[in-house]
Amino acid sequence: MATRFYEQEVRAGLKDKRKLSAYLETVVREHLKDVKLMHLNYIFCKDEYLIGINMQYLQHDTFTDIITFDLSENIYELQGEIYISVERVKENAKQFGVDYQHELLRVIFHGVLHLCGFKDKKKEDEELMRKMEEACIREYGEFQLPSKVA
Repeated sequence: MATRFYEQEVRAGLKDKRKLSAYLETVVREHLKDVKLMHLNYIFCKDEYLIGINMQYLQHDTFTDIITFDLSENIYELQGEIYISVERVKENAKQFGVDYQHELLRVIFHGVLHLCGFKDKKKEDEELMRKMEEACIREYGEFQLPSKVA
C-alpha cells in the first residue's frame, strides 16, 4: 500500500505525510474490502496546470480544486492519480471561512472518497460526500499511527 505526494511548481504545505498515508489506507480498507493493492499519487499544482488537465481529459474549460483519475484495473487494486490546485484550495478556504490545512485535508479526502465510489453530481450525493469528508477530517484528527512492533 503506497501513497505518494508530489508538488508540481507549488508548495502544498502538507503536514505529517506518513500519518496521512496511513489514514488514507484505513479509509480505503473501510470502503473497499477486496482491495489488496493500493497506490495513490497526489499531485499538488497550480490552477494553470489543472485547467490544462481539465480541458485535455474532461473537455471542461473551468477552474476546479481537484480532478481524480481511477486507474484501477480490477476490484483487488486501487490505483489513482489525484490532482489538486493549491490556489483553488486557498481560495476555497477563504470562501468557506476555514483554515488552509482544513480545506486541504477536505479535498484530499474528497479524492480518495471518489475512488471508493462516492459521487457528488446529485444533490443527495453531494450532501453525503460533504458528511463523509467532515467525518474523515474528524477521524484523522484522532487517528494514531500504529506502533512499530519490535
